[in-house]
Amino acid sequence: MNNSPTSSQDYAFFDLAQQRNVIFYHMGYFSHSIVAAMAEIVKLQLEVSGVDSSRRRKLFSSFIELSQNIIHYSSDSLDPAVEGPAVRQGAVCISADGERHLMLCANPIATRDAQRLRDKLEPLATMSLDEIKQAYKVSLRAETPEGSKGAGLGFLTMARDASAPLEFAFHPRADDPDTTLFCLKATI
Repeated sequence: MNNSPTSSQDYAFFDLAQQRNVIFYHMGYFSHSIVAAMAEIVKLQLEVSGVDSSRRRKLFSSFIELSQNIIHYSSDSLDPAVEGPAVRQGAVCISADGERHLMLCANPIATRDAQRLRDKLEPLATMSLDEIKQAYKVSLRAETPEGSKGAGLGFLTMARDASAPLEFAFHPRADDPDTTLFCLKATI
């Protein structure tokens, strides 16, 4: 085999994925049909990895929520003329960290939406599990929040299933001030 710089980089990527115990990783475009196909792979990978059924359910649920957020809210669309769910760009990673699993998601958003997301996520960090469950029940009965493309339950679902507060960050893009990279991490 040729030991070109590219093959060294490929090996480094593979080696890093093994060191980080990556179970599943996808960076690219997401659509409902792509997520359906990935969901089958995620189910199989979690089962083959020996993850117990309760944790598999939580991980799978969070995977779907993260993927739906990319489909609905990523600002990078394959066809910007299409309104609503389309083919949008982002990344999702599931890795094992000892007895825990990490769910990571990143996608570009409109910078003007960052504060709205922060306002939804910050309160979750200080809520108890009982408070999260109560907020979930209230949201089930409430009207769909303005600007939401779902029932507004995604972050509550992930916070309920997580073993630690959700972590998030916003990274404004220097080359495009109207775009910010939104990163979310759930520990399950």
